[in-house]
Amino acid sequence: MLVNVSYNRPALTEKINKQVGRPFTLMERVKLKGSGSPKLEITSTSLEIHNLLILDNNANNCNVEMRRKGIIIRFRSLLETYALIIPYFKLNLYKGKAEEYGIYKDHFFIKVKANKPGIHKFFQKILDYKSDNAPTQIEDL
Repeated sequence: MLVNVSYNRPALTEKINKQVGRPFTLMERVKLKGSGSPKLEITSTSLEIHNLLILDNNANNCNVEMRRKGIIIRFRSLLETYALIIPYFKLNLYKGKAEEYGIYKDHFFIKVKANKPGIHKFFQKILDYKSDNAPTQIEDL
């Protein structure tokens, strides 16, 4: 689900929380040693996201937030903030070249450079959390 999250809309926030879970508490973030990525440089995207990013001439950056049942990828275009909501059961994460990761959900994808220290560990943390907390039944979703 690709949504504009620039404005405080409780109905949208509840819908996001239902899909990927509520944010981690402070203690959970400390135990995880962080639940957010550093700023990631976008190298390529699917068509819908690309059409948003080309509206301005700013650098195309995003960040990834881990949640209990999925991740949220946030990026900015013009003065708006957009989020790609990805539940773990729809998340596909690929390591392309040594310095690039591809994050896929259905027909959406974002490829980011992994040229900063700690990015490889962060994506490994996502994969580990996904495998440890994957739903065992349809009812868990």
